[in-house]
Parts: sequence; structure tokens; C-alpha cells
Amino acid sequence: MSDIARHSLTQSLNASLAHFRVTALLGPRQCGKTTLARAFVVPRENYFDLEDPLDQARLANPRDVLGELRGLVIIDEFQQQPDLFPILRVLADRKGVPARFLILGSASPQLIKGASESLAGRVNFIHMGGLNCEEVGTDSRNLLWLRGGFPESYLANSDAVSCSWRRSFIRTFLYQDIPSFGIDVSPERLRRFWIMAAHYHGQTWNSSAIAKSLDISHTTARSYLDILTDSYVMRQVPPFVTNLKKRLVKAPKVYLRDSGLLHSLLQIETLADLQSHPRYGASWEGFALEQLCSVLGLEADEIFFWGTHGGAEMDLIVERGGKRYGFEFKVTEKPSVTHSMTIAKADLELEKVYLVYPGELSFPLRDGMETLGYARIPEFGFP
Repeated sequence: MSDIARHSLTQSLNASLAHFRVTALLGPRQCGKTTLARAFVVPRENYFDLEDPLDQARLANPRDVLGELRGLVIIDEFQQQPDLFPILRVLADRKGVPARFLILGSASPQLIKGASESLAGRVNFIHMGGLNCEEVGTDSRNLLWLRGGFPESYLANSDAVSCSWRRSFIRTFLYQDIPSFGIDVSPERLRRFWIMAAHYHGQTWNSSAIAKSLDISHTTARSYLDILTDSYVMRQVPPFVTNLKKRLVKAPKVYLRDSGLLHSLLQIETLADLQSHPRYGASWEGFALEQLCSVLGLEADEIFFWGTHGGAEMDLIVERGGKRYGFEFKVTEKPSVTHSMTIAKADLELEKVYLVYPGELSFPLRDGMETLGYARIPEFGFP
């Protein structure tokens, strides 16, 4: 497993543990949650892995066992025993706070719902993805882009080994993880849906078209999209709707959150394959968007896109400090102002528009517009 330092996540965890009685670290399996948690030195009796039969046996009487512990208590794979939520609520409410709890979970709708309902006001959620450019450095852009951020995939000895790992991850996710979340859906049908969704990467969602292609209802297509989104393998970016008179696109844009999984589902194995693939530009858009969100700590409810039926579009809209910022993602060696950037800046009264491209430098383009090179993402900050 990776020994790559993940400073921002560690800082977020430390801050959360200092202020909340329960911290939930959520993310897809194999993204590095356990490695991060094990950096906190706790006595063996304070660590529980709920996929370990011994630790399952230790929690046969969870109220008594957990109630005796002091300091930081870590419970890994928490979704395996959701009936612990009411017990954690009781323990978290004790006077003096003798123990704080760090619970780790492979993302699932049930886990989030259970924690939100049982631990309201006591729990802080930290969402974790794969490695990002701040953690691995920007010199390895193409490797991170091609293989994605799952540590085992990124650090593989070769592209072939990385591809093999990702294929195995996809199968395990569909045939084991999804059923373990209590979701009853055909793994093979969900696999076909996921492949179809990969071809929609970076586009506005059309449930009816997807449903027709797979011979399912549009409501089923929508539910499949929500399952993959709630499991942190897909991202839906909602439209930014204003009171403008223009006809606006009101469906979300969809992305696979990990570029390596996208490439596996599209049968892209090498950088040469990627560079010659029709979804090359869309792949960059999703990769750069995810890097920006990860480095800046942008949550799902903070980001939007904007588009009109006339074709004008802004890939990402973020509001900070009462000001509105736009981001356009282009895989180009010669960045320049686009027609969409001009229209969006004027119509949305954007404070600044950034064109994010795979380069080293950032420089101004026009008043209120500038480039943001990939290499500059780790040091980016809103003005």
C-alpha cells in the first residue's frame, strides 16, 4: 500500500476528532481509508475491523466493550454492523467525553442515512477519494490521469497490472460491495449501465435515452445512477439555474469520479489508447474537475455547471465569499478564450473565469479570464 502522505485529509481528520464526538470517514473500498486511520496510534483493543471474525466476536456485547474504552476508538468497515449506531449515540452523549470514535465505511446510502439519523449533531462526515495531484505531485500527471487515484492502481508496476487491478475492482464492486449495501440489483445489468454511463461521461444526463438502450424504465435508469453516485464512483453536477430568460439545460452532467475506472470501462489501457480515443477531451474534463474539487475540498453541494440550449456552457460554477467563479476544462496546448467563456462571464456576472488545461503555467487571457495550468492546481486559491 502507498506511503504517500495525505496531509490535507490528515489535517481534516485531526480537526474533526478535536471537535466532534464521532467522525465518519467515507469513501469507496481501496481508496486508502484504513491506511490513513492506522496512522493514528491506538491500543489494539481500541481498533475494530468488522470484516475480521475476531473483532466481530469482540463486539458481541458492544455496549459493554465500547463503553470501557478511553481515548480514540476506530471502527473499520462500519457498514457491516449498522446496529451500532444507537449504541454510539449513547456513548457519544456521556459526560466528559471519555472516548471519541472514528468510523470508516465503504460508501453506502444506508451508512450515511443511518449515521445522519442516529448521530445527528454528533457526527462529522469526511469524504475521501483516491490520490490527487497535490499528494503525488504534478509531474506524474499522465500516470495519475491514465490509471486513476486508487493507490493500488496508481502504484502498480505496469499499465497492464494497473488495468488488471481495476477490472478486479469493478467486478468486486458490482458482485460484492453493492449487495453488501443491501441493494438488490442485477450485477450484470448494473455493469452494462455503468459502461453506458461511461460513454456519457462529461455530458448532460438523458435517462430516457439510456433506458431505451438498456431496455429498462427511465426511473430504473435514474435509480442506477443514484446508486453509483451514492457509492462515490460517479458524480452528478447539477445545473446552475438563474432567473435568466435563456432556455437553460436542467439535467445534471455526469462523470465517473475516477479516471482509471472510466478508462477501464471504455477499454482504454495505455496513454496512446487514451490520446486516440473519441472521449479524450471528456476524460480530461472529468479528471481535471475531480482534481480541482479534491484539492480545494469542494463538496458535492457546492459545485454546479451552466449550459443553455443555444450551446453556451461553463463546466463548473463555484460560489465563494459572495462571488461567483467559472471553470472551463480543455485539453489543449494553446489555451484561448472561448465563446462560451465570454457569454457565461457576462450572463452570470462571474468574478473570474479560469481555463484549466494540461500545462505548467497560469497566465491572463483577457480581463477577468485566465488560464490555470494543471501544475498550478495545488497552489490555487480563490482571489
